[in-house]
Amino acid sequence: MELEDVPETLLWTLYHRALEARRADAVLDDPKAVELVEAIDYPFEERFGSGTGGQAQWQALRVRCFDLEVERFLAAHPDGTVVALGEGLETQFWRVDNGRVRWLTVDLPDAVGVRRRLLPGTPRNRVLARSALDPSWMAEVDASRGVLLTAQGVLMYFEYDEVRRLVAACAQRFPGGALLFDAIPCWLRDLGRSGKLRTPGSWQAPPWHWGINRRTANDLATAHPHVTELRELRLPPGRGALLGSVVPRVSAVPSLRRRLPISVLLARF
Repeated sequence: MELEDVPETLLWTLYHRALEARRADAVLDDPKAVELVEAIDYPFEERFGSGTGGQAQWQALRVRCFDLEVERFLAAHPDGTVVALGEGLETQFWRVDNGRVRWLTVDLPDAVGVRRRLLPGTPRNRVLARSALDPSWMAEVDASRGVLLTAQGVLMYFEYDEVRRLVAACAQRFPGGALLFDAIPCWLRDLGRSGKLRTPGSWQAPPWHWGINRRTANDLATAHPHVTELRELRLPPGRGALLGSVVPRVSAVPSLRRRLPISVLLARF
């Protein structure tokens, strides 16, 4: 499989979900991810490392936080629509499907081509080849029964003004909806730009452009008058002392939360 730059990150996240899901004591049940990694001809370990050191569990806990929020949305809106921006090879649909949800994946053409080959769509699980920054995708969304937009591992690759415009456009178009997204702190973004942050294996992650701090969070909260709430979600507890005890406690304290390498946030419209 040949992918470069940002689209290659879809394999990185897929690999770490599968590594965690293979464990007997996994914090994420994701058999579809395991199936895909076994089927794809790609040097996962050579490129991304062995996944030791808690990295796979970190990714799985982030994903589980997303799953829990999507499940809450579907409990309230069982026939609602989930729009997954920049979804890559995320297999969330198969983890949370209630048999009624309408799912729309919006991603770049390269990523969509891979997804269509490996994860064929259904009438309830469609794929649209378009950038999340191209607002024309919004016309494809049926928000009449509730809508939740998600952006996993996406916004940090956009520029500051692009993130704010995207949030404003979603708030304008989908009143009553919400955007669920993750963000890295500005200190981690800057560390990545400096070249001092190395990933295991031979892969070098593409540079991040946007990070979260008090100022950028406030800019999102005021991006449009329809943004009624912006709050950070607590990561679920994981395995071991660090991810099972320390991180959940840090995640519960707002003044400490953004010292963590990842945050998951919900903007309501």
